[in-house]
Amino acid sequence: MSTGLRVLVHVLLVVLGAAVGVAGALLQSAWFPAGLLLSLLGAAGLFYGGARALGARSGAFAPGVGWLLTVLFLTTTRPEGDFVFGSGASSYLYLLGGMAVAVMSATLGAPSQPGGLAARLAK
Repeated sequence: MSTGLRVLVHVLLVVLGAAVGVAGALLQSAWFPAGLLLSLLGAAGLFYGGARALGARSGAFAPGVGWLLTVLFLTTTRPEGDFVFGSGASSYLYLLGGMAVAVMSATLGAPSQPGGLAARLAK
């Protein structure tokens, strides 16, 4: 894959991570147990899919950055007093769970060796 296309895919993954962060922030509190699980599964699918699609850990890191920046922005209160995240357990589980899913996807999503099984030594 060329460098320009790789950069474009990373930028697209950051934007998708931001979109998943907004959708998950709204969904996780709507239907508490199922909405939280669905939000985390959606984030995990994007993070792991990005890592597998690019074949590198940066494929999970890019949407993770977009997700994290968006979620952190949504945790702040507005001057009008409005906020997206409440102070319940669901919000904290979504924040911590999403960060854990991003780290797991970056760790497990990339292939362990460049070149796959043929590159192994003396098997």
